[in-house]
Amino acid sequence: MTGVGFMIEVSIYIWLGFIIFIIAMLALDLGVFQKKKHWIPVKEALALSAFWIALAMVFNIIIFMWQGPKPAMEFLTGYLIEESLSVDNLFVFLIIFSYFGVPKDYWHEVLFYGILGALVMRGIFIGVGIAIISQFHWVLYIFGAILIYTAIKVAGQQGEKMDPGKNKVITFFKKHMNLTDDCTQGNFFEKRSGKRIATPLVLTLISIELTDVVFAMDSVPAIFGVTLDQFIVYTSNVFAILGLRALFFALAGCMNKIHYLNYGLGVILGFIGIKILLPAVGYVVPGFHYEIPTEYALGIVATVLLVAVLASYLRTIRNGSCSEPPGDLIQPTGKR
Repeated sequence: MTGVGFMIEVSIYIWLGFIIFIIAMLALDLGVFQKKKHWIPVKEALALSAFWIALAMVFNIIIFMWQGPKPAMEFLTGYLIEESLSVDNLFVFLIIFSYFGVPKDYWHEVLFYGILGALVMRGIFIGVGIAIISQFHWVLYIFGAILIYTAIKVAGQQGEKMDPGKNKVITFFKKHMNLTDDCTQGNFFEKRSGKRIATPLVLTLISIELTDVVFAMDSVPAIFGVTLDQFIVYTSNVFAILGLRALFFALAGCMNKIHYLNYGLGVILGFIGIKILLPAVGYVVPGFHYEIPTEYALGIVATVLLVAVLASYLRTIRNGSCSEPPGDLIQPTGKR
C-alpha cells in the first residue's frame, strides 16, 4: 500500500450525523438563501462562496482537532483539488444552460437538484473505487496513468466547444419523452391537454448529471492520489460540491476570462498522477522508493492554483471586468 494516508475510525453515527448536516445545509441553501427564484448577482454569489469555503475550513479544523494534522492536510488538499477541478466543469454547465435556453432565474434550482444527484453518485464512485483498490492495489497505478493522460488532454483543450445535443443519452430522452420547447414557468414538468410534459429543464438536469459522472471519473481518482480514507475523500468532495452553485454564479461572467485555468488543472492532474505512480518505480528500479508527502502535495497544488488564478487575473484586468455571462452564452440557441 502506498503512503496515501491511514483510515479514520468512523462510526455509523458520525456518518449519519454528517449526512444530516448536509441535508440541513441543502435545505438552508434552497429554503433560506435562495427561497425566491432569481439570478444571483456576483456580490451575493461571492458572499455565499465565502460562507461555503468558511464552512469547509471549520470542518477542516474539526478534523485537525479530532485526528491530527495529517488527515487535516489530506482533507484540505483533496478539497483544493476538487474545488479547482469543479471550476473547469462550470464552463460546461454554462454551455448546457445556453443550449437548452433555460432562463437565468432557474439556473440555481436546476443546479441544486444536480448537486443532489452528484452527492449520491460521488458516494457510489468513492465506495466502489476504494473497495476495488483495497482488493487490487495495482488499479491505483492505472488511475495514475489515466490522470497523466487526462492532464495532457485538459491542458490542450483551450477553446474547445461541446455540444450537449450530440450526447446519445440526451438524444434518447428527446426521442422518447413528451417535451415542450419552453420552460417559462420554471417547472420540470407541466400538464398540457391532460398530458404530463417535460420541459427543457429536465434535459438540462440530465445533461448536468451526465457531465458530473464524467467529471467524477477524473476528480475521484485524483483525490485517491492524496488519501484512500473514505471519510476524507467523501467529505472533501461534498464540501467542494456544496459551494459549487455559489461559485458558478460568482464566476459566470468570468468563465471565458480564466485564461490559464486549463494549464493549471493539467499541471495538478499530472502531478497527482506522478505522485500515484512514483511508488511503482520500485518494481522497475530495485531499491528506489520515494513517496511525495501530503504537505508537499498541498503546497504544490495551492501554488499552481495561485499562479494560474493570478496570471488569469492580471490578463483579465487588462481586458475588462466580470459582471454577467457572455451574451452568446445566455441566449437560447434554438437547437433543442
